[in-house]
Amino acid sequence: MKIYLIVILLTFNALLAFGQNIKVNKIHFEKLLKTVADGWNEGNARKAANCFTENAIYTEPPDKQNYVGRERLFQFFGGEAGRKSTMKMTWHNLAFDKQTQIGFGEFTFEYEGGKVHGIVTVKLQNGLISNWREYWYESNLDWEKFIGQNKF
Repeated sequence: MKIYLIVILLTFNALLAFGQNIKVNKIHFEKLLKTVADGWNEGNARKAANCFTENAIYTEPPDKQNYVGRERLFQFFGGEAGRKSTMKMTWHNLAFDKQTQIGFGEFTFEYEGGKVHGIVTVKLQNGLISNWREYWYESNLDWEKFIGQNKF
Protein backbone atom coordinates (compact mmCIF):
# COMPACT_ATOMS: atom_id res chain seq x y z
CA MET A 1 0.00 0.00 0.00
CA LYS A 2 2.85 2.38 0.85
CA ILE A 3 4.52 1.88 -2.53
CA TYR A 4 1.15 2.28 -4.29
CA LEU A 5 0.59 5.67 -2.60
CA ILE A 6 4.12 6.84 -3.41
CA VAL A 7 3.71 5.88 -7.09
CA ILE A 8 0.36 7.70 -7.22
CA LEU A 9 1.81 10.82 -5.62
CA LEU A 10 4.81 10.83 -7.97
CA THR A 11 2.55 10.34 -11.01
CA PHE A 12 0.23 13.13 -9.86
CA ASN A 13 3.14 15.48 -9.24
CA ALA A 14 4.52 14.77 -12.71
CA LEU A 15 1.14 15.43 -14.33
CA LEU A 16 0.63 18.56 -12.24
CA ALA A 17 3.92 19.89 -13.55
CA PHE A 18 2.37 19.78 -17.02
CA GLY A 19 -0.81 21.56 -15.86
CA GLN A 20 -3.08 18.52 -15.91
CA ASN A 21 -6.26 18.47 -13.82
CA ILE A 22 -6.41 14.86 -12.68
CA LYS A 23 -9.77 13.20 -12.14
CA VAL A 24 -9.74 9.97 -10.19
CA ASN A 25 -12.22 7.13 -9.79
CA LYS A 26 -14.07 5.58 -6.85
CA ILE A 27 -11.33 3.01 -6.24
CA HIS A 28 -8.75 5.76 -5.78
CA PHE A 29 -11.16 7.69 -3.53
CA GLU A 30 -11.70 4.64 -1.32
CA LYS A 31 -7.95 3.93 -1.09
CA LEU A 32 -7.26 7.56 -0.25
CA LEU A 33 -9.79 7.60 2.59
CA LYS A 34 -8.49 4.25 3.83
CA THR A 35 -4.99 5.74 3.89
CA VAL A 36 -6.23 8.67 6.01
CA ALA A 37 -7.84 6.21 8.44
CA ASP A 38 -4.74 3.99 8.47
CA GLY A 39 -2.57 7.01 9.28
CA TRP A 40 -4.80 7.97 12.20
CA ASN A 41 -5.10 4.38 13.41
CA GLU A 42 -1.31 3.90 13.27
CA GLY A 43 -0.57 7.25 14.91
CA ASN A 44 1.16 8.33 11.69
CA ALA A 45 0.20 11.98 11.22
CA ARG A 46 2.38 12.41 8.10
CA LYS A 47 0.71 9.47 6.34
CA ALA A 48 -2.74 10.99 6.94
CA ALA A 49 -1.70 14.58 6.16
CA ASN A 50 -0.08 13.58 2.85
CA CYS A 51 -3.54 12.66 1.56
CA PHE A 52 -4.45 16.37 1.59
CA THR A 53 -3.48 19.17 -0.79
CA GLU A 54 -1.05 21.85 0.38
CA ASN A 55 -3.91 24.31 0.95
CA ALA A 56 -6.63 21.85 2.05
CA ILE A 57 -9.54 23.07 4.17
CA TYR A 58 -10.76 20.79 7.00
CA THR A 59 -13.85 21.93 8.89
CA GLU A 60 -16.59 20.86 11.25
CA PRO A 61 -19.32 23.48 10.79
CA PRO A 62 -20.25 25.91 11.89
CA ASP A 63 -17.00 26.79 13.68
CA LYS A 64 -16.07 23.79 15.83
CA GLN A 65 -12.96 22.86 13.83
CA ASN A 66 -11.25 24.82 11.11
CA TYR A 67 -7.80 23.86 9.83
CA VAL A 68 -6.20 25.13 6.63
CA GLY A 69 -3.15 23.62 4.96
CA ARG A 70 -1.41 20.25 4.97
CA GLU A 71 1.15 21.28 7.59
CA ARG A 72 -1.55 22.57 9.96
CA LEU A 73 -3.39 19.26 9.49
CA PHE A 74 -0.17 17.35 10.18
CA GLN A 75 0.05 19.14 13.54
CA PHE A 76 -3.66 18.58 14.26
CA PHE A 77 -3.27 14.87 13.46
CA GLY A 78 -0.44 14.60 16.02
CA GLY A 79 2.67 15.97 14.32
CA GLU A 80 6.07 14.38 14.85
CA ALA A 81 5.30 13.41 18.45
CA GLY A 82 2.06 11.64 17.53
CA ARG A 83 -1.23 11.77 19.42
CA LYS A 84 -1.20 11.29 23.17
CA SER A 85 -3.97 8.72 22.96
CA THR A 86 -4.90 6.08 20.42
CA MET A 87 -7.72 6.56 17.97
CA LYS A 88 -9.57 4.34 15.58
CA MET A 89 -11.32 5.43 12.39
CA THR A 90 -13.65 2.97 10.67
CA TRP A 91 -15.40 3.69 7.36
CA HIS A 92 -18.87 2.21 6.80
CA ASN A 93 -20.32 3.53 3.53
CA LEU A 94 -18.37 5.40 0.88
CA ALA A 95 -19.73 6.99 -2.29
CA PHE A 96 -17.94 9.02 -4.96
CA ASP A 97 -18.94 11.01 -8.03
CA LYS A 98 -16.11 11.01 -10.58
CA GLN A 99 -17.51 13.98 -12.52
CA THR A 100 -17.58 16.40 -9.56
CA GLN A 101 -14.75 14.69 -7.62
CA ILE A 102 -16.94 14.83 -4.50
CA GLY A 103 -17.43 11.89 -2.19
CA PHE A 104 -19.06 10.98 1.09
CA GLY A 105 -18.29 8.58 3.85
CA GLU A 106 -20.05 7.43 7.00
CA PHE A 107 -17.65 6.70 9.82
CA THR A 108 -17.12 5.71 13.42
CA PHE A 109 -14.27 7.44 15.22
CA GLU A 110 -13.14 6.15 18.60
CA TYR A 111 -10.69 7.89 20.88
CA GLU A 112 -9.76 7.81 24.54
CA GLY A 113 -12.89 8.93 26.34
CA GLY A 114 -15.42 8.70 23.54
CA LYS A 115 -16.87 7.53 20.28
CA VAL A 116 -18.61 9.41 17.49
CA HIS A 117 -20.51 8.37 14.38
CA GLY A 118 -20.75 10.76 11.49
CA ILE A 119 -20.43 11.65 7.85
CA VAL A 120 -17.80 13.54 5.92
CA THR A 121 -18.08 15.25 2.55
CA VAL A 122 -14.80 15.32 0.65
CA LYS A 123 -13.73 17.14 -2.51
CA LEU A 124 -10.67 15.93 -4.38
CA GLN A 125 -8.34 18.05 -6.43
CA ASN A 126 -5.76 16.24 -8.54
CA GLY A 127 -6.25 13.05 -6.55
CA LEU A 128 -5.81 14.57 -3.08
CA ILE A 129 -8.30 15.92 -0.54
CA SER A 130 -8.78 19.67 -0.99
CA ASN A 131 -11.87 19.99 1.19
CA TRP A 132 -13.08 17.93 4.17
CA ARG A 133 -16.36 18.82 5.93
CA GLU A 134 -17.54 16.56 8.73
CA TYR A 135 -20.62 16.26 10.90
CA TRP A 136 -20.83 13.83 13.79
CA TYR A 137 -22.87 12.67 16.75
CA GLU A 138 -21.35 11.42 19.99
CA SER A 139 -22.61 7.96 21.02
CA ASN A 140 -21.13 4.96 22.82
CA LEU A 141 -23.30 2.60 20.76
CA ASP A 142 -21.59 0.38 18.22
CA TRP A 143 -22.37 1.15 14.56
CA GLU A 144 -25.07 -1.52 14.13
CA LYS A 145 -27.01 -0.35 17.19
CA PHE A 146 -26.47 3.30 16.29
CA ILE A 147 -28.08 2.97 12.85
CA GLY A 148 -30.84 0.71 14.18
CA GLN A 149 -33.29 -0.66 11.63
CA ASN A 150 -32.03 1.65 8.84
CA LYS A 151 -29.36 -0.73 7.57
CA PHE A 152 -28.03 -0.65 4.00
